[in-house]
Amino acid sequence: MNYELFRTFADVMGILYIVPTPVGNMEDMTLRAIRILKEADLVLAEDTRTSSHLLKHFDIAQHMMSHHKFNEHGTSASVVERLRAGQTVALISDAGTPGISDPGFLLARACAEEGIEVQTLPGATACIPAVVSSGLPCDRFCFEGFLPQKKGRQTLLAGLARETRTMVFYESPYRLVKTLEQFIEHFGAERRCSVAREISKVHEEHRRGTLAEVAEWYRGHEPKGEIVIVVAGAEEEKRVSGNKYKLEHEEERERGEGGKNFVTQ
Repeated sequence: MNYELFRTFADVMGILYIVPTPVGNMEDMTLRAIRILKEADLVLAEDTRTSSHLLKHFDIAQHMMSHHKFNEHGTSASVVERLRAGQTVALISDAGTPGISDPGFLLARACAEEGIEVQTLPGATACIPAVVSSGLPCDRFCFEGFLPQKKGRQTLLAGLARETRTMVFYESPYRLVKTLEQFIEHFGAERRCSVAREISKVHEEHRRGTLAEVAEWYRGHEPKGEIVIVVAGAEEEKRVSGNKYKLEHEEERERGEGGKNFVTQ
């Protein structure tokens, strides 16, 4: 292989920038994101009508092209050719970080396979504020995104019942109560959870409690806006339950009620 030629070719190739955009509050847009969008030769947008408002707000007048889940298989090849020719391309979604429950994965993979540089800017996403604000352990968690609507949903939930990490889900407000009821069926009514609504917007809300308590609340209060559900992992539940059992029996022993039946958990 002619390594000098390969290096020269790599040097002239463009960069794909994956650029997060605000999930609600325009002030969450970073200075670097604004600069990249202004400098890019092409901006790929999930919905050009939605993104045009964002670009106009920050005085960005770059050319846009649609790139969404219905056409990304077809557009990725042409975008790769633009990048190979040296163009700089920025990918944005309607809100948040592209690739996280939004188009982006296929293009990033295609670029990686071609040796094209991919840079993802840090920035807005709904899942991280939701899990950090939940009050549930966030040192280890798994992101499940949107659950399958039909095929495989029950099998997936049955498997997640044994998941020991905190779990994070995206959901539509119209399906929230049904999903919480299915969580109760598979995870148990007493499993702790937090439902985050309208992250970073004026009416941001975090409803915390057991799955049963939160489901009951939303049966009487119709949810609106973007929803993130955070659910405690099975290991956390077992640990809390075990500590409660131990505490109760320690109190019995101190009162002389437990006798020889006390078992350390």
